[in-house]
Amino acid sequence: MVIPFSAVKAADPAKGKQIFQQNCASCHNVHKKLTGPALAGVEGRWSDKKLLHQWIHNSASVLASGDKYANDLFNEYNKTAMTAFPALSNEDIDDILAFIKVEEAKPVGGAKPEGGTATAGAKEQGSDNSLLFGIITLILAVVALILMQINSNLNKLAGDKEGQPTPEPIPFYKNKAYIALAILVLFMVGGYFTIQGAIGLGRQKDYMPEQPIFYSHKVHAGINQINCLYCHAGAEKSKHAMIPSENICMNCHKAIKEYSGPELFTAEGKKVDGTAEIAKLYDYVGWDAEKGKYTKPGRPIEWTKIHNLPDHVYFNHSQHTVAGKQQCQTCHGNITEMDEVHQFADLSMGWCINCHRTTKVQFADNNYYSIFEKLHQDIKDKKIDSVTVEMVGGTECQKCHY
Repeated sequence: MVIPFSAVKAADPAKGKQIFQQNCASCHNVHKKLTGPALAGVEGRWSDKKLLHQWIHNSASVLASGDKYANDLFNEYNKTAMTAFPALSNEDIDDILAFIKVEEAKPVGGAKPEGGTATAGAKEQGSDNSLLFGIITLILAVVALILMQINSNLNKLAGDKEGQPTPEPIPFYKNKAYIALAILVLFMVGGYFTIQGAIGLGRQKDYMPEQPIFYSHKVHAGINQINCLYCHAGAEKSKHAMIPSENICMNCHKAIKEYSGPELFTAEGKKVDGTAEIAKLYDYVGWDAEKGKYTKPGRPIEWTKIHNLPDHVYFNHSQHTVAGKQQCQTCHGNITEMDEVHQFADLSMGWCINCHRTTKVQFADNNYYSIFEKLHQDIKDKKIDSVTVEMVGGTECQKCHY
């Protein structure tokens, strides 16, 4: 007699990893407590594997059954119900559990990549050679004066030897021509620096203040590709781009308690502890990471504003991003590569006007410019091939000044 049997399918950790990342990773980590408990050893904490399957399919049904462990877990996490996953089969759950067992065997945090050093990740700073060039210029000027004096003395000696006496040379500090030349040079140098100082009054190009919390745009907007509008929601809707409120940060950092990205450095090359900076955020908002709840009143984070315009200048973010179709990088530089944000452009009137003179408007399929019928007709008649901001009044005084 032949006894039929069914082969038991082995769990697939690779498939379980994919399912875990799609469904579980937002709330769970194998080794760390996030929104939900750490999953290492999860099978051993449940009395029955079928009950674990039922918990994942529909946690409310397990709670209703009165299971002590399930209800204790529910109360421990502030009675936050676990998301139900009825679409997952028992085989899918077994694959997830197999992946968790594989991850349990790995060291917490993983191995550090080879070849990385603290100095390798530090931001190289360009040195300002202006002082060096000034010193070299001064030395060359002194050498030139000495050579001129030597040449004058040699001419005198040659003339005396040939019987042609020459008058005693006038010292250079008494020579009217030298004095006039020196006054002219000083006047030109002084005038240049006076004009540059007047032009640059109030400008803050490359301004990079130290912030109360080290926030890396490179990590958030670059590596993790968080859209600028998630934090700066006003950029498409308002005059101001808006500084995000602390609850925007906590949408992610309730779960992300430790920093595990690439090494961070200040502009001076000092290494930054990312986890400690997250702890600063918790302190500001009054969040207790261990208890998973707010335990004290929050206080505002006093960010230092970087991009400042004079009070008499009107600038509207939404007009530039929505109507003008400009990217953030146009004015703010390659923000996705900045650990510490600095002012990329000088934001002067000349800089803005030159941009308006050269930037072509996206005229087609843009209702904002539908009223400029003559320009639309000129494009159809091929009198012009494009329209710049200047052509629609972008350089008129009242465009930027009240």
